Amino acid sequence: MATTHLAFPLRLPNLSAAPYHHQPPPTESLPVSTRARLGLRNLSTAVRSLGTDMLGDFGARDPFPAEIESKFGEKVLGNVDTEHKILIPNLAALSLAQQSCQPISPLLPPMSEDDATKLLKKVVGWRLINEDGVLKLQCMWKLRDYQCGVELINRIYKVLESTGHFPDIHLEQTNQIRAVLWTSSIGGLSMNDFIVAAKLDEIKTSDLAPRKRVWA
Repeated sequence: MATTHLAFPLRLPNLSAAPYHHQPPPTESLPVSTRARLGLRNLSTAVRSLGTDMLGDFGARDPFPAEIESKFGEKVLGNVDTEHKILIPNLAALSLAQQSCQPISPLLPPMSEDDATKLLKKVVGWRLINEDGVLKLQCMWKLRDYQCGVELINRIYKVLESTGHFPDIHLEQTNQIRAVLWTSSIGGLSMNDFIVAAKLDEIKTSDLAPRKRVWA
């Protein structure tokens, strides 16, 4: 897959709101080069204080008028009109749950058992089954009661309605859901099945699980 670059100017966050352990000295009377060094030092302090939450906004700021007049761009690395590029992660860098189901050609051979076994490590609670020579994925949920089973089915549909790829869902007994995934058009498993399994793993089910007994 070709790597896409997105270029746009970025601005530094307002450092005046960042927490500091001491009050920085006044800088209005300092030379521009000194103020620039202090600004970088304060920025480093702010990044460490705020943690990784700020990293998404980290980038270049617009130069101050005094900096433009000093022609600081001729004295430091970089330039005032530097173009910043952000590398968009390719498909391989995304988790299965973040990927989208793709159209499957009927001529595509089903996934081999070895490849399916490797991908099985990326989903939780699923196992491989073989039904009449067709390899499939299966997962089971033990729920509190029948109403919780119906609620889980509704959540599954809501998560998958945009994918166009649904599992066979069986409501067994009164409180157990069994989901079976495979791509019928190729008679076996495809990447779409593991993408859907990963999306289903992210569904919240803790509020539907049987309540634990509390002994006095």
